[in-house]
Amino acid sequence: QVQLVESGGGLVQAGGSLRLSCAASGSAFVINAMGWHRQAPGKQRELVARITSGGSTTYADSVKGRFTISRDNDKNTAVLQMDSLKPEDTAVYYCAADVTRYWSRRDYWGQGTQVTVSS
Repeated sequence: QVQLVESGGGLVQAGGSLRLSCAASGSAFVINAMGWHRQAPGKQRELVARITSGGSTTYADSVKGRFTISRDNDKNTAVLQMDSLKPEDTAVYYCAADVTRYWSRRDYWGQGTQVTVSS
């Protein structure tokens, strides 16, 4: 099994910053890509940012220029730096990892961390 543990959510005023961290643990696994998704009340879960093992990144249009995803392959961690936060960024943020373990490849998810941006 692979476990993902997130940290760093909280309450911040509009224009402020937050930093989310995700750490993967387990045995005999290789992470192909890590990413962050979010889900606001009444809305579908959406991709926020994603980074591959080679460092290629993808961002939702709504966060481009404000959020930055980075990754430490040796430590199996990913960080989402969120700047210039807006009230519409309020959501539960989930870390996800595309993992190969033995002959199987699947996605793993963290438990989620709340991000609230006040206006």
